[in-house]
Amino acid sequence: MSSTPPPDRPTEQDFHRLLERTGAEIAQGLTEDEFESVEKEFGFRFAADHRLLLSAGLPVGKSWPKWRDGNARSLKAQLGWPSEGVLFDVEHNAFWPSTWGARPAQLKHALKSARYHLARVPTMVPVYGHRYLPGTEGQWGHPVLSMMQTDIVVYGANLANYLAAEFAGGAIEQAPVTVPFWRDLAS
Repeated sequence: MSSTPPPDRPTEQDFHRLLERTGAEIAQGLTEDEFESVEKEFGFRFAADHRLLLSAGLPVGKSWPKWRDGNARSLKAQLGWPSEGVLFDVEHNAFWPSTWGARPAQLKHALKSARYHLARVPTMVPVYGHRYLPGTEGQWGHPVLSMMQTDIVVYGANLANYLAAEFAGGAIEQAPVTVPFWRDLAS
């Protein structure tokens, strides 16, 4: 993914118009200080398009992350959802990618090893419900992923396409998954 904004990238106004179609209350966008606070507290960086969206307006309501004044435990759980889903499949569905080497025979050791590997994959940042973007500072245009355990599906070729498809009846455009590990799970 490019760290340079594409020439046809959405503007703050484009994102605000898309947010208005979500049906959510739209609060004032996050400030630079708020972005820094969230990123420092939770240990990730927003992708450039995700940052622009949340600068344009902060969607408030069911299934939207509460980046301003949210419960830290709840936000941490949302950030951990993708990895927790993988751990669930390791424990209950015999999931084990070959890139992790041989699966340990004892479940407790398999889970410990899985946690080790998952701690090294890119952080996925919630957009809405179980729709995620990678936390890749400065990058534009990653596809939005629907993440349920190890079932990873592209839900929009980029953030603008996702919002138009999910909330305004647009078509979901497909794009290759760009994030290591998660791209291997994408169907």
